[in-house]
Amino acid sequence: MKAKRIIKSGLALLLSMQLALMSCITALAAPEWPSDTGVLADIGIAVDADSGAVLFGQGIHELTPPASITKLLTALVVVENSSMDDMVTFSYDAVNNVESGSGNKKNIAEGDKLSVKDCLYLLLLQSSNQAANALAEHVAGSRDAFADMMNEKVKELGCTDGTHFANPSGLNDDTQVVSAYDMAIIAQAAFNNSDVLEISSTKSYKLAPTQNNPSGATCANEHRLIITDDETSELYCPEAKAGKTGYTSLAGNTLVTYGEKDGRRVISVVLKGQPSPNYFLDGKTLLQFGFENFQNVSIPDNETKYVTGEETVSINGADFQPDELDLESGAVITLPKDAAFSDASMELVTELPKDHPEGAVAKLVYTYNERKIGEGWLFTTRAQSVDAVAPPSDGEAPAG
Repeated sequence: MKAKRIIKSGLALLLSMQLALMSCITALAAPEWPSDTGVLADIGIAVDADSGAVLFGQGIHELTPPASITKLLTALVVVENSSMDDMVTFSYDAVNNVESGSGNKKNIAEGDKLSVKDCLYLLLLQSSNQAANALAEHVAGSRDAFADMMNEKVKELGCTDGTHFANPSGLNDDTQVVSAYDMAIIAQAAFNNSDVLEISSTKSYKLAPTQNNPSGATCANEHRLIITDDETSELYCPEAKAGKTGYTSLAGNTLVTYGEKDGRRVISVVLKGQPSPNYFLDGKTLLQFGFENFQNVSIPDNETKYVTGEETVSINGADFQPDELDLESGAVITLPKDAAFSDASMELVTELPKDHPEGAVAKLVYTYNERKIGEGWLFTTRAQSVDAVAPPSDGEAPAG
């Protein structure tokens, strides 16, 4: 009996030690990724605009019609391929070749002339389909040719979900579809462009005179999270700075919102949204979830591997001293607010895309519990043929 008691006592002690060990392991584990939010829409995503980390996602790779959030891509392609002072002439086709019932904001007429800048304000603030058509003709000669430019841009940005654009306005077309994930990449590129950001964040803008508006006309932003100043309103969202609305019979309500707070930038995308105000509230929920639950941490301020110490670093057969290597300035990773930089895992990627930055020899890619949370380039400060160190690859698209 005494032996049995000793054995039972020993087993109890062992079990207690195991439980204590498990408790310590749990305490040392990285904090869970926040997920305590949701949206009424079928599809929603929140993305950190600097790291590219997906903060929240629901149906983010499903393809669905985009409606007028398409115009963010249209604006980006236009800004990159024309001058703000160029004059745009509205053709008969630009004015009239639109879907029945889609309207004509500001009553634009054939023969009207507006600058590219005016057209972009009309495009992004009032969602003018006529402005989309005219800008496309101005830049590419035709809407079809412009759509080709749009799809080339999507490919360049690294969208891989099957997103495809058929026109510059976002009006219904059976082949025009986008995923929330790809749309977030497009929006990230659009808002990284200072002209697109400035225009889409403006609350109102006075156009130059046209035939039906000889004294000019005022464009007003239609994004309710951006224009609501009443702090008691459910649509008050001081973080929201820019964005684009959309609606068609096939797409339902769509919304892109860009926000800033405490030095961070977050983008939310809502597709197949519920009737107003719900899809705006979804945009607000996603945006604020991103700001309240996460932090950005500097890579160059925290990463010591490869760039410190005295041991030689070998990359693709080339040897470097740590003082010959440097990390991308401004690169960040996104972590839960209660996590540390050491909780992230890092992989050195040496097979780089053809358009890698000059001097890059590798890329540091970070994950958190198998979720990608950011990346940064590793550069050499030594004068040499970089391409001999980091051979180009077609297999990896550049980060947005």
